[in-house]
Amino acid sequence: MILITGASSGLGAALAKCYAEETQQVVISARNAARLNLVAATLNQRVLGQQVQDQGAQAVRAMSADLTSETSVIALFDQLQQAETDSSPLNTVIHCAGSGYFGNIDTQEADSIANLIQNNVTSAILLVRELVKRYRNQAVNVVIVMSTAALAAKAGESTYCAAKWAVRGFIESVRLELKGYPMKIIAVYPGGMDTQFWPTSGKALDTSTFMSADEAAIMLKQALIATEHGYIADITINRG
Repeated sequence: MILITGASSGLGAALAKCYAEETQQVVISARNAARLNLVAATLNQRVLGQQVQDQGAQAVRAMSADLTSETSVIALFDQLQQAETDSSPLNTVIHCAGSGYFGNIDTQEADSIANLIQNNVTSAILLVRELVKRYRNQAVNVVIVMSTAALAAKAGESTYCAAKWAVRGFIESVRLELKGYPMKIIAVYPGGMDTQFWPTSGKALDTSTFMSADEAAIMLKQALIATEHGYIADITINRG
């Protein structure tokens, strides 16, 4: 079983499509329940067909959650563990949830900065904390999707870079805590994706040369393939 957060749009939804088409059991999560349920229904119809779906079969299950809320994160994993079976245990979590906020620092609003930190930093911390509590002794790959903004400073993106650098520091530290455990943390740094992230970020940008979410999902999925004795721990996906 694979859990994908932030899956109501963008990279998360594209990844859900990739994995569902392989007939893997996929659970998708996001705050917007209506959009999330629509993604799940569309993918189930595409993978299973309407008749099979009407009979109750699901390749993709939707579990809405607010990852900035401790109570909501705990409830998500309670629900997830109830859905696990011996034939389909949780083996991968891909955390795509987050938001953007841009502009020169003197133009940024305190409430929007706090919201940015909640959506990017707090959500990652609460998610990983719960995963470590429940799954550290299991071979679960925890994939944290950040941004190339976590690798280099960018003018006009000061608080966004700060949030992504914070997540990077957090997961690097948790990696050290997990040394010797079968759980693995994989860091992903995508840059230049043409998704709904940009229109909602407040930054005017020409994304016509950016890679699509589907292209990024295919590259990420391929990069996550592990062998018995190795895996790729850090993945940077750059636009051409």
